[in-house]
Amino acid sequence: MLDCTPKEIKNRTGGVINPAKTCQPIGAMYAALGIHKCLPHSHGSQGCCSYHRMHLSRHFRDPIMASTSSFTEGASVFGGGANLKAAIKNVFSIYNPDVMAVHTTCLSETIGDDLPTFIKTSEVPDGKVVIHANTPSYQGSHITGFSNMTKGMVNYLSKATLETKKEQANIIPGFVNPGDMREIKRMVKAMDIESIMFPDTSGVVDTPMTGKYEMFPKGGTTVSELIDTGNSKVTIALGGYASGDAANQLERKCQVPPVIIKTPIGIKATDEFLMALMNKFTVDIPYELEEERGQLVDIMTDTHFHFHGKKVAIFGDPDIVIAMTEFVLSLGMKPIHVLTGTPATGGAIGTMLGNFEEEIKTMLGEAGIEGKVKAAGDLFELHQWIKNEPVDLLIGNTYGKYIARAEDVPFVRLGFPILDRSVHSYLPVVGYKGAMRLLEMISNALLDRADRNAKDQDFELVM
Repeated sequence: MLDCTPKEIKNRTGGVINPAKTCQPIGAMYAALGIHKCLPHSHGSQGCCSYHRMHLSRHFRDPIMASTSSFTEGASVFGGGANLKAAIKNVFSIYNPDVMAVHTTCLSETIGDDLPTFIKTSEVPDGKVVIHANTPSYQGSHITGFSNMTKGMVNYLSKATLETKKEQANIIPGFVNPGDMREIKRMVKAMDIESIMFPDTSGVVDTPMTGKYEMFPKGGTTVSELIDTGNSKVTIALGGYASGDAANQLERKCQVPPVIIKTPIGIKATDEFLMALMNKFTVDIPYELEEERGQLVDIMTDTHFHFHGKKVAIFGDPDIVIAMTEFVLSLGMKPIHVLTGTPATGGAIGTMLGNFEEEIKTMLGEAGIEGKVKAAGDLFELHQWIKNEPVDLLIGNTYGKYIARAEDVPFVRLGFPILDRSVHSYLPVVGYKGAMRLLEMISNALLDRADRNAKDQDFELVM
């Protein structure tokens, strides 16, 4: 399909070909699903809401519920205030959520709808909550949208109600799968630390089949927990792009100090996460986690010759790509092409400044590797890089399969969205257990290719 991509790279002054991202409202909708009994609401046209629900449903293989303001020509001209007020009244009357999380779209942002005023003048039942986030689709990416909605949770709900902070941690997991959130919570629990994870989509988009449909599953962070985040001792933000803004806002509003670190993918980033918890709460690392780390080190040692010197291209969400680059370097691989579609600044006014290119280049420089690195890039450019300097492995979301096929490169699926495979959202890639899974995925891709290409006399039983 991409056989006609030219090898010659020319400077483009505008236009994106095969973007390595999607729009803010998808991230905002996913974050909102991480609140217990919350109904995400798309303040725009029906088509926007349908697309966002469809994309999330295809990735998680679970039904994604959301409502919409259903803009028509009238709302486009005169504004969507009346639509939103009617929607708020109808949603609470018909579906009865605890929280309605409103996010904007290109159309409502271009019109300039004043959501805080609309919400304040709407009929919100007692005990119910409406929060909002501005998520213009023409800025940033789905990661920016996740960040903005998570920050909206802090703006509307977090409160410092106690004079002394509690011995508990806030964990902001970033844009990761529910399986990853479960693994992060398991590690924190193993350290005997009380925590509040927000948002938390485990138990929401990975629900079991019971034979009975539940519009609002058991999972998600409750409103009372979100309020209590203002009383926590520390906020651990996993990934600066997706989680940093909410952590900084929580410090400004409730004086909860933030610790912003990498998404705990790979041995080094997981070590950093556990050490951050240990230092803040003066607890020991339990043997359970030490044993898992030791197993991971053993696997890395046993299989290092599968990975050493292999050239790899990585693309996807910035927090995932930064951590994954660090991990493959620890395996002795050479990440020579590293790209994200999210702009370096997060792309929206007020969002945390990112340093994607600087971070990656520093890691590559320390490893003595020369590579191409770009934020706000696209898959057309990544494909051209690979044509000019081939790689042994490509790591990224489902859209990378076209490049992998065109260039006959082994491919490992990682990140969002993964539309052509299932089960991935249930299994973690974070922590030591997740690193073991990634090692298996990478080695299987490389060894399957070695088997495929081996001559009969070289076709080995033991690799």
